[in-house]
Amino acid sequence: MTLENASHTLFVISTAVYAASMAAYITYLFKQKDEFQNYGFLLICLGAALHFAGICITTIIMGTLPAYNLEQTLYIAALSLSGTFIVLNQKFNLKILGLFASPLIVIMMSVAFMVNETPPVKASFLKGFWLVSHIVMIFTGEAALALACGSGILYLIQEKAIKEKKRGFFYKRLPSLDLLDNTSYHSVIIGFTMLTVGLITGLVYAKNVWGTFWSWDPKEIWSAVTWLIYAALLHGRLTSGWRGRKSAIMTILGFGVLLFTLFGVNLLIGGHHQPFTK
Repeated sequence: MTLENASHTLFVISTAVYAASMAAYITYLFKQKDEFQNYGFLLICLGAALHFAGICITTIIMGTLPAYNLEQTLYIAALSLSGTFIVLNQKFNLKILGLFASPLIVIMMSVAFMVNETPPVKASFLKGFWLVSHIVMIFTGEAALALACGSGILYLIQEKAIKEKKRGFFYKRLPSLDLLDNTSYHSVIIGFTMLTVGLITGLVYAKNVWGTFWSWDPKEIWSAVTWLIYAALLHGRLTSGWRGRKSAIMTILGFGVLLFTLFGVNLLIGGHHQPFTK
């Protein structure tokens, strides 16, 4: 078996494991038995380990961290989300958040299989400490902000259930508003910090490759817009008491802009961050 086949096989198996984790979390939502949540969490950990092995093999093949076309970007994004979820789940013990994370991971992995893009060209400037740091920090930050969005969505669902004064399906199954808001807030702090460091390392890398820190590339502009949205959210929480519903809506809107920055800019606008293909 070639290294390419080995990495592809690991991605396929990890996707199947992630799908089993999603099934376990869905079952947990209905049954509310901790063993199903435990199964879901263990399966995500197993899927992440297999996924990481696949990324390592692809890195060996390319000689650098693989994130240079849509297919590879989705693989990296999914791994970042699974790893960040594992860490935050241990910190906040927000079991139900796996119901948001696991389907999103499965979707990204499945779309990556369908993209089937040509391999990116092996160029010397697609390597180096600053580039790898930029990729790792950006994707980790985006994963944390995705989980903040998930917490915000769950917050709005639970708030609606409480306002209606009906102990319905979600009211009994979702955690308190305070826990959801706190999880979202800390996820935004982590994500924003990682995003900031990622943007700084990206500027240094741009200086080394293109001779300038800032070139008004569309991705740079939208990355700055995304950063400003989350900066405004954190500023609002610290100075104006933005909490609860307003904060939840901002995290959802911010993640929408982040998704456009990550995928939409390349697909619709272009720029320096276009995939480097043969």
